Amino acid sequence: MVAIAVRALTKVFADAGAPAIENIDLDVSPGELLVLLGPTGSGKTTLLRLLSGVEQPTGGVVLFDGVAVDDLPARERNVAMVFQTYALYPHLTVAQNIGFALRAGGDEPGDVAGRIAEAARQLGVGELLGRYPGHLSGGQQQRVAMARALVRRPAVLLLDEPMSRVDGMARAELRTETVALVRRLGVTTVYATDDQSEAMSMADRVAVLRRGVLQQVGSPASVYADPATLFVAALLGTPGTSLLEAAVYADNGTVVLDLGSQVLSLPAGDPRTEALALRHTERVTLALRALRPATSPGMRLAGTVRRVENLGHELLAHVDTGAVPTPPQVAVSARRGPTARTEYGFYPVHEALHDPPPAGEVVVRIPAPGTLKVGDELSAAVGLDDVLLFDRAGRRIRL
Repeated sequence: MVAIAVRALTKVFADAGAPAIENIDLDVSPGELLVLLGPTGSGKTTLLRLLSGVEQPTGGVVLFDGVAVDDLPARERNVAMVFQTYALYPHLTVAQNIGFALRAGGDEPGDVAGRIAEAARQLGVGELLGRYPGHLSGGQQQRVAMARALVRRPAVLLLDEPMSRVDGMARAELRTETVALVRRLGVTTVYATDDQSEAMSMADRVAVLRRGVLQQVGSPASVYADPATLFVAALLGTPGTSLLEAAVYADNGTVVLDLGSQVLSLPAGDPRTEALALRHTERVTLALRALRPATSPGMRLAGTVRRVENLGHELLAHVDTGAVPTPPQVAVSARRGPTARTEYGFYPVHEALHDPPPAGEVVVRIPAPGTLKVGDELSAAVGLDDVLLFDRAGRRIRL
């Protein structure tokens, strides 16, 4: 098992104005499964290619077990990489595809055959060794691609969105098997995806990337519950996170968040309320994940149900509160240089949202069975722990 470290890692391509990745510091423990999470263009693939040696950094260093490997050719790093596109040779059988690197490396034929059979068994494609890639499903092809990578017994395994072309049920199954396999083999693994479900269900730790800048690193639970930036809060959460404009007003120990059409009065005497009082008159962004119906006195948001999703075990009510949505240009990461700024001076945050709630809406979870319908009035309870606040630079306001 290999420990990976990158320090101040930067990559600028000649035909690009901004860095593909910029000043990244990141550690991967031996045997850890680290997931790189971010939308297209966030730098995930570039980082994997730098780890593998396919690309050379513009600045910074890549370390394996504390030793710099930037001058080490890719073939000498003992790294295997699985791509999004499978990259199988169509004229070779499954067995020939899996064993291609071993035969090219001059391994003994008897040893090659044994290792092919072992890798195929581990990935569940042992009965497909005589078939050609064109006769396989997408899930089967990806299993073959992974077997081809693992047959080399690499010290580091890099997976670049390997399941993006695999259908739903097969994808969930392959995801579970992949985690079990890398745990069993103990190989240090870096997995890149734009799918938060994959990241949250597979990772020992998640590293969130945006436009080449590392936003946050932590366990799936900690990154979800304690997002460091507005981008991370917006990226994680199903259904999508609601982002609302608010103004902070404090008076004689009372603090309210003014959302325009209604206000949230924070409980007096709570240390978190007192901390927020120091930001009197500041404009902030309020991020709210799915709420529950209000059943007792306390902070609440009321509105009209505009849409209802029946998921069987629960209903998701999309409630129009009349609140003002966060402007589409809210800072979520600091990047240097005039080309990295918009007319507001910030990056758009909404690229993080796969399915953002419409303007001014919050989502409320209703236990099934429910009789809620469009047009009903509904109040959602808002606890102080539900309140995630961010400043105009997209940084978390700690309460």
